[in-house]
Amino acid sequence: MTKIDDIWKDKNTVIIFFRRWGCLLCRVWAKELNEIAPILKENNVNLVGVGVDDTGLEEFKEGKYFAGDLYVDVLKQAYKAMEFKRFNIFSILTALFTKESREAISKGKAEKLGGDLRGDGLQNGGAVIVSAGGSKLLYHFKQERPAEHLSNYAILKALGLENQAPPGMEKTTTNETTTECSDDVCSIPTKEKDK
Repeated sequence: MTKIDDIWKDKNTVIIFFRRWGCLLCRVWAKELNEIAPILKENNVNLVGVGVDDTGLEEFKEGKYFAGDLYVDVLKQAYKAMEFKRFNIFSILTALFTKESREAISKGKAEKLGGDLRGDGLQNGGAVIVSAGGSKLLYHFKQERPAEHLSNYAILKALGLENQAPPGMEKTTTNETTTECSDDVCSIPTKEKDK
């Protein structure tokens, strides 16, 4: 068993909390993260993915959707500690019909990423970026909608690596309109965003 603080013990670490391994929207996010995985590796930054169960984990690994290390939080302790919300059956159905979700689903289908409905489909995720040793939380992101995710540029910026962003990388996406940073942490405001 790995303790979460062992993950960032020696390196700055980006931790993505996925909804489900079979989630098409999560696979789209994971594939997008692969675009910056070499930059993170070159700069000694861990890239880690966490899920809530092992349903579909082997398929996720075999599909090479994500270029980082993978862990399972069966008790959802990290999800609870990060206050990642849960949908109910009505809110998840509504959220899946937003423009943002439809675009991500189309992208996933175009890239033939597959997916299934197995596992906990009501849990939302997010991301944290933690400094080496866990002394500082550099970024905290909570998904409000299933297709919402932290952009690659925001990740690089939180790590001070925005100057290494590939040419043409979008600085924001439709699901990330603003980022607020203080001396301690960067985050996306938790106000209701346009759908």
